[in-house]
Amino acid sequence: MAGKKRVGIVLFQLGGPDSLDSVQPFLLNLFLDPDIIPLGPLNFLRRPLARLIASRRSKPVAGRYAQIGGRSPIRALTERQRDALVAALAPHMDPVAVIAMRYWHPLTEEAVQTLRQAGPLDQIVLLPLYPHYSYATTLSSLKEWHRVAGLPQGGPPQKIVAQFYNHPLYIKALVERIGSVLRQFPESGRVQLLFSAHGLPLSLVEKGDPYPNQVEETVRLVCESGTAQYPGWPKAHLLCYQSKVGPAKWLQPSLLETIDRLGHEGVREMLVVPISFVTEHIETLHEINIEARAEAQKAGIETFRMMPAVGDSPHFIAALADLILSAAGLR
Repeated sequence: MAGKKRVGIVLFQLGGPDSLDSVQPFLLNLFLDPDIIPLGPLNFLRRPLARLIASRRSKPVAGRYAQIGGRSPIRALTERQRDALVAALAPHMDPVAVIAMRYWHPLTEEAVQTLRQAGPLDQIVLLPLYPHYSYATTLSSLKEWHRVAGLPQGGPPQKIVAQFYNHPLYIKALVERIGSVLRQFPESGRVQLLFSAHGLPLSLVEKGDPYPNQVEETVRLVCESGTAQYPGWPKAHLLCYQSKVGPAKWLQPSLLETIDRLGHEGVREMLVVPISFVTEHIETLHEINIEARAEAQKAGIETFRMMPAVGDSPHFIAALADLILSAAGLR
């Protein structure tokens, strides 16, 4: 690889338990994060409160993981994305790619140690695998990185890819995935498209979190591109939110309530598009493919399908490669 820039690439994700026994410590790490549950002047209560919530929620959450194989697939799927990305970047640089999960292994500390063991780097690119910037995901992961790794003074320069919600190749990957599922319907034009994004507390939105606006823009771009490419692109689409935790107000409308309403309004064919997830996880495999499917059947929806996450699809990997090459000054 002589002559090529040696670039460290950090892929950030939320992570997920790798066994049923790790569900409770995973939840504890999640609820200890002040960017997930901001407590303000009551922050001194965070650890006992996090322990209480994790203890109470671990049994039902473990039951959901048991229904999808006893673990989250997010680590294996992110490793596939990393491997495909390294292959795409190898002609242009000497890539050293590591994964930094926020709440379970490999944790950020492990990613930092792996990079340090890799030897001298010319540059580091930080790439959160969250298409839409949010204080609860992107900012939280980057803050943890800076806490563990320290500031880049004296080390290789660092570049951040903060979001990619409107990248043309990301949009293309989504449209292609949706199109592949639409072909499974006899008349795709009458299918109800239901985009589902991970929810967010309204308290974060009121502080200026750009997440909902970026999600809405992704939906607009996908439908605009899909309508241009597919003669049978559905005429109806809606955006809703899932994964609400706790009594606080979150973004609306909710996924399950929307499905119930649409079913009672006469919708019989539905395609749910997990718009903010780039790999399968409990939010897609259980919340959508099990819970939402059951809700749809109860509401009278006859055909219910879920779009697979973009994963390591060629267009998505090409989007990530383009983002990294641009950040590294190789575009």
